[in-house]
Amino acid sequence: MKPNIHPKYQESTVTCACGTTWTTRSTKPQLRVDVCSSCHPFFTGEQRLMDTAGQVERFMRRMQRQGNQAAKPTPAPAPEAAPVRGNRQPARTATLETMLDNTSEG
Repeated sequence: MKPNIHPKYQESTVTCACGTTWTTRSTKPQLRVDVCSSCHPFFTGEQRLMDTAGQVERFMRRMQRQGNQAAKPTPAPAPEAAPVRGNRQPARTATLETMLDNTSEG
């Protein structure tokens, strides 16, 4: 190894957002983490919502709005005819008999 190019490997203190701290070794003296094994849902079995810039509140408001709208019956929209592309008219056959007649003529 070349001398004086590697960072110093030292004891460091890791601090979680939940308040848990422990010591380990790292090149930095202090580390801060958002989730640790004491508060992670996989290890604790609890579900915890982590709010990132109000996303949880926006989601909850949207769900409440949809819940209110679901209570009101809305009429189903009428089916629209398929748009015509170019010169072609959409082929509409009423029965199998008319479809077979059209193929035998053409």
